[in-house]
Amino acid sequence: MDVEQVAARMAESAAAIRAVLAGITDAQARWKPDPDSWSMLEVVNHLWDEEREDFRQRIDYTLHRPGETWPPIDPAGWVTARRYNERDPAESMAGFLTLREDSLAWLRTLQAPGWQAAYQAPWGEITAADLLASWAAHDLLHLRQLVELRWALTTRELEPYRVAYAGEW
Repeated sequence: MDVEQVAARMAESAAAIRAVLAGITDAQARWKPDPDSWSMLEVVNHLWDEEREDFRQRIDYTLHRPGETWPPIDPAGWVTARRYNERDPAESMAGFLTLREDSLAWLRTLQAPGWQAAYQAPWGEITAADLLASWAAHDLLHLRQLVELRWALTTRELEPYRVAYAGEW
């Protein structure tokens, strides 16, 4: 596991997330294409809470607290329970980016971590390396989601004009 390479990818992903949301108004950040979809603001707050309560914490438990049960998480439930869509968009983005920097600094302080240390999750064994790889991949899943939301918002705002000439989405 090349921590520096993964950390660089995670820094790039955070910058890409910030760039995709540049210029978005508060109303646009809260917009949802349908009631069952997340808004861009909800995605950012999800990333912020995942940064705080999921990946870093679970890697830490796996590496430094073997045998201890991971604290429970409820990412889907947090969206409504924590009222993500009512939060301040600028504060949410700043919170995510600051915590990401803290996480990257933390990763770089790990001295010869045992990346093969494993946790027995309900779905099966998962190693610290698996968690780190999943953390980097998780960013990309939500970056794709943010781009899709930005596309949907853009095409909606441009109606009645058609965007077919742009190419197939």
